[in-house]
This record gives sequence, C-alpha cells and structure tokens, in this order.
Amino acid sequence: MNQFGGDWTQQKIEIVVAYAKAYLTIMNKYPQFKCLYFDGFAGSGDIYKNDKTDIDVIKGAAVRILEIDFPKDFNMYYFVELDEISKKELDKTIGEKFPKKRDKSFVVQEDCNIKLISMATFLQRNVNFRVLAFIDPYGMSLNWSSIQVLKNLGIDLWILVPTGIGMNRLLTRSGDIRDSWLKKLEMVLGMERSKIKEYFYKSKSVQTLFGEETFVEKEKNAIEKAGKLYQQRLNEVFKYVSDSFPLKNSTGSVMYHFMMASNNRAAFNIANDIIKPKKK
Repeated sequence: MNQFGGDWTQQKIEIVVAYAKAYLTIMNKYPQFKCLYFDGFAGSGDIYKNDKTDIDVIKGAAVRILEIDFPKDFNMYYFVELDEISKKELDKTIGEKFPKKRDKSFVVQEDCNIKLISMATFLQRNVNFRVLAFIDPYGMSLNWSSIQVLKNLGIDLWILVPTGIGMNRLLTRSGDIRDSWLKKLEMVLGMERSKIKEYFYKSKSVQTLFGEETFVEKEKNAIEKAGKLYQQRLNEVFKYVSDSFPLKNSTGSVMYHFMMASNNRAAFNIANDIIKPKKK
C-alpha cells in the first residue's frame, strides 16, 4: 500500500470519482466514442495513513474508478506506476477484485511523462477515443512538455499541482535559488527562469543611512500565485480550465491546487459544480 495523505487525499479522490460518474453518464449517450481512463501515478490501489492512534486505509483512485459500473464503465483502463512493487500490487488487486475488467486494464511500469506523450499519439490516431485522465504526481516529477502534447485532443485532465509542497519550497525568500531548483521549476512550469523570478519576486527600494538600496522580495501570496499561474499555463493548451481547489494539511496550509482542464465547455461546468460546494 502507499503510505500517504490525510483528509486532502480523500478529498481529491472523491472529486475525481464524482467527476468520473458524471463523465460516464454523459458519454453513455454517445456510443460512437470509446472511453479511456488514464492514471499517470496509479500507486498500489490502496493508501494508508497513520495518525499515531490507528491506521486508516483509503481506497486509491484506481480502485474507486474500477468500482464504477453504472451507467457504464470505461472501455479501457490504463494505469502507469513507476515503482515496481506498487505496480505489481495494483496488477494483483485488479486480477483478484475486478476479474471481468482484467482484459481491458493495463498496468505499466513507466515514467508518466513518457506515457502522456504516447497517449497523445494514440489519440491523434484514434479519434473515436475520449480520455479522462488523473495526474497526481510524486513531487515535481511532471514536465510541462508532457502537458503541451495534449493540445487539441479529446481529453479531460484532472491534475494535482504541488504549489505549496513543491514550488513554494524551491522559491527561496531571498530569490537566491540554486541552479538545480531553477531547472526543476523551468521543467514543471515550462517557463524561463527570468520569467519565473519576475512573476514571484518584486524589487523593493528602501532609504537607508547610506542612501537608497534595492532588495529582492518574494511575493507573500506565492502559493496562491503559483496556482493561478498553472491555471494560466493550462489555458494555453486547453480551451477551459476549472476553478482550482486548494488542498490543505492539518494546520490549514495549502499543499496543492487541484484543477481540471478540457476542450469541452460542459466538462468545465461539471468540474466547477463539483469543486464549488467543496471549497465552502
């Protein structure tokens, strides 16, 4: 099992499952299309958290999606997991708990970035397929170049963006960021480091005993700005991007922003309808 999470783990899964049910209800009216579910960081199928008093087991998104049968199920399931042990556990779970879906479920041990590019090629060649994708990356392991290839394709993409737990930690207060961190930010955001610094930092002039001095200051709302920035970047690839749902830890700090991107207006509306009451 994957050791992970907290209440926010349950929240993101509930959002994806609610959307998947609405998605399949609509797609059931269009039998000419085949539906593919793609999970880029599928895990082992179960998640557990230890709150020092007991162990709470949560069904992972992969299992929850496989449980959906009404009004239809997906024509194909594609799970990507880089860790060999987790991949084998998920494969075993599908065989034992979902034998009827075994033949149309694929569990592959690979980098999600590579498989997103492969999926883009598949969709270009198979225009009768529509995809619901869930990307819940480990840290900052999802490259922006892997998102760009999905432009103009029939895919609804739910993505968990590590704004607080990832980006914000690399954006130092002083603006003096080590080269390896800047390279990671460039890969995740698909932006030059100069533009990244321009967005997250501002120059501040202060009168001192020795005259005016200029300091670089990090924006105080950097996590919120990171969420908005990723929405803007997604909007360059997809026609519609939903509101973002901030996922917080037990102390109320934002760890991630969860959002959906699509080229379909109805999908955009459904995503916002699901997110809105949860934000309250």
